[in-house]
Amino acid sequence: MSETHRIVIVGGGAGGLELATKLGDRYASRQSGGKKVSVTLIDRNRTHIWKPKLHEIAAGSMDLGDQELDYIAQAHWHHFSFRLGELVNIDRSKEQIQIAAFIDESGELVTPEQWIKYDTLIIAIGSLTNDFGTPGVEQYSIRLESQTDAKRFHLKMINACLRAQTQTTPLAPGQLHVAIIGAGATGVELAAELHRTTRAVISYGLDRVDPNKDLKVILLEAAPRILPALSERISSAAENLLDELGVEVMTSAKVEKVLPQQIYLANGTVIPAELIVWAAGVKAPAFLKDFGGLETNQSNQLTVLPTLQTTRDPHIFAMGDCAACPWEEANGGKGGIVPPRAQAAHQQASHIYKEIDSIIAGKQLKAYHYRDFGSLVSLGEFSSVGSMMGGLIGGSLMVDGLFAKLMYLSLYKLHQLALHGWIKVTLDTISRLIHRRTDSIVKLH
Repeated sequence: MSETHRIVIVGGGAGGLELATKLGDRYASRQSGGKKVSVTLIDRNRTHIWKPKLHEIAAGSMDLGDQELDYIAQAHWHHFSFRLGELVNIDRSKEQIQIAAFIDESGELVTPEQWIKYDTLIIAIGSLTNDFGTPGVEQYSIRLESQTDAKRFHLKMINACLRAQTQTTPLAPGQLHVAIIGAGATGVELAAELHRTTRAVISYGLDRVDPNKDLKVILLEAAPRILPALSERISSAAENLLDELGVEVMTSAKVEKVLPQQIYLANGTVIPAELIVWAAGVKAPAFLKDFGGLETNQSNQLTVLPTLQTTRDPHIFAMGDCAACPWEEANGGKGGIVPPRAQAAHQQASHIYKEIDSIIAGKQLKAYHYRDFGSLVSLGEFSSVGSMMGGLIGGSLMVDGLFAKLMYLSLYKLHQLALHGWIKVTLDTISRLIHRRTDSIVKLH
């Protein structure tokens, strides 16, 4: 048997990176059960960004360069290894995974194909948007799944404003209109953020564009109301705030197909829009379907036990959006699965961290129990809406306005604290507050 227990974490999102950081620090100076412990994090990106912040990067209210974290640097600071590449295969009999070769933008090989051995494998690769097979979505819309997607949308938005400023002909139908399909948290937050940032862009000398007449944000939702996963009260409050901002909300609007700068609804309505964002539904990556013979559900999520172990291999764990974890208290006690939220990934990472010595020793593991702390949706710079405490008080306490916004911001700070600690986060926060006073309120490139 190997003298080193090899923990391999695939996916450097909120849960994966937090777990790698804490485990790296934990085993830098001690062993577990007489064994050395090595921790390896694998991700297909070079840097990390907290996924709930992607809508701010897309809208231009957050500079990606100020917020992204380099995996190599984090690994060095916190005593774990980082490998760049994408998970493509697994050999469970040999306890090893295959990582694809990494090719850069110019087509040059950066890292070769690798087979990495593990004793404990933790899959935390997150989720993707679900297009439900809707024609044209892949070709003609932008999804906010990654930093690249967010930067791509932002650049298209800036270019659209510059194009409108310099053209000599009148604006075409749908020009400078942004249509967001899907009114879950991502769609609603992007709509609210775009209302502010597009007007900020126009204020920088683009005087041929009328922000009240030419700019338009349209939010489409197939369900009867926006934020369908949250309570009607929160949904109604959010819709009222969006209405005050001037965002056009269309509910019961099922999209039939997407064409270049056009959206066709099932009722025959055609919506012209220069920019189209698809933010409807989530699913795990398609390659996870029956990955290595592991059990998956219809959304490609790996089915796990309450211990977060996959049902067919006790040495493989899954957490976060890619895991279908049972939640007995859901639906009034009827049961369900843990929702794909950042708070769930954070809780699951903390649970595995507490159980890791038992995992290494092969002892019986404790079950993970999801705690619903509520949901918050950001509606611009100074406002949020949502519920706090959730199931902990047998119901929900609705919060909105500046207080809710502060609670929303605190969630990100908790993530940063897990990665950096109090001293660095405090100094970094003070630095950013000073920097914002001398910087543009919106990113212009």
